[in-house]
Amino acid sequence: MTGKPFHLSRRRMLGTGGAALGAAALGTPVRLAAHDGTPVTLQLSWLHSVQFAGSYIARERGIWHDEGLDVSLAPGGPNAPVEPPVVSGRALVGVSAADYTAAAVAEGAPFRIIGVAMQKNPFAIASLPENPVNEPADMMGKRIGMALANMPVLEALCTLNDVDIDAIEIVPTQYSAAPLLADEVDCLLCWATDLPVSMAVQGVESVTMLMADHGYVLHSQTYIATDESLRDRREQLVALMRGEAMGWEAYHADLQAAVDLTLEAYPDADLDPQAQLLQAERQVPLMFSELTDAHGFGWFTEETVAQNIETLAVLGRDVSADLWDRSILDEVHAG
Repeated sequence: MTGKPFHLSRRRMLGTGGAALGAAALGTPVRLAAHDGTPVTLQLSWLHSVQFAGSYIARERGIWHDEGLDVSLAPGGPNAPVEPPVVSGRALVGVSAADYTAAAVAEGAPFRIIGVAMQKNPFAIASLPENPVNEPADMMGKRIGMALANMPVLEALCTLNDVDIDAIEIVPTQYSAAPLLADEVDCLLCWATDLPVSMAVQGVESVTMLMADHGYVLHSQTYIATDESLRDRREQLVALMRGEAMGWEAYHADLQAAVDLTLEAYPDADLDPQAQLLQAERQVPLMFSELTDAHGFGWFTEETVAQNIETLAVLGRDVSADLWDRSILDEVHAG
């Protein structure tokens, strides 16, 4: 699977203390759901932050409670991979990515992607305005800082854009903006929602080339469930995903309130309010589109699946369209 070591370090630079306002601005007062629904777990892909604010809204506003669920949000991290709890049934749904899921299925895991939070992949090339990378060809002759574990990602971008990867100097770096700011590299492979945010908080303007705009079409922050759950726990899946959809729509309507709620829910997570708001803003164009406007949060189509299959093939993953199952979303957004 591509990118796992990248995920292990990429958020640590975003935190520096902070408190929060209440979340009443979301439209209703915060009310913790009573523990009298069916208990289920949603396994997140990383540590708590505004990356999962839609889920916090669904929980804190009692949306899931009204759907008959008592949802626990299990944080991910270096010692909490997504796939094992979903396979074992400890988690009903996990937040993953298409490449991770394809790799797990290749090893025999019975997963289906049942929803897509990030319509556009967040991988990006970040650079400075005086030496910008505006398109993939601009990387040639430049030094790129990155985790070596993400070489398949860079290789795929180069293959998709006929760029000679041998013309790029690969510099192994920690997941930080420091090498770019110190002129040790000319650009960084990162997520558009974190290192550019880190630089912005420091008052540094950067150029962000989103890889999704140059052929790297790969669903991220996807929801996965097992074949068994799709067969035997459909009502719970529909209820959980309906809550997700409602939570993320509330996030979209009021980003500041979503950030305030995140900070209030996790006061010990060492989250910086300014960075969290910038991240929330930069997530919006990745998560919401004409497709979601027309059909609802998490939607995907045969066309977007076909594009993902093409990118996965470049990454060395041979998958078929039945890796995706839209039947739960069909029920969530019926009518």
